[in-house]
Amino acid sequence: MDRYDNTPIIRTIPTVQYPKSIRYRASTRYPEIPLTENDIFIYTLRGDRLDNLAYQFYGDPTYWWVIQIANPDLPNDSLYPTLGFQLRIPGNVTQILTDFENLNS
Repeated sequence: MDRYDNTPIIRTIPTVQYPKSIRYRASTRYPEIPLTENDIFIYTLRGDRLDNLAYQFYGDPTYWWVIQIANPDLPNDSLYPTLGFQLRIPGNVTQILTDFENLNS
């Protein structure tokens, strides 16, 4: 599943100033991820990456964004969390993916 599959495509209408139609995707919306009793908390080690952790816990490295969204104190520009950071791994990934699809369909 590509996380942008359900994000609507917008097409501009050609005008005199911009004669070509432009296609782009609407902004992707992400669900809030509440704490649950199924969440796992780990401390990051040297070399940890969000995509590798997503593969380890969810079996799919493309779900790295679930971990990113659940940890708003992480830097948004890197797959590498800070060494020793207490990282929350949401345990309810199926519900999160369903909420994500519903928000973006």
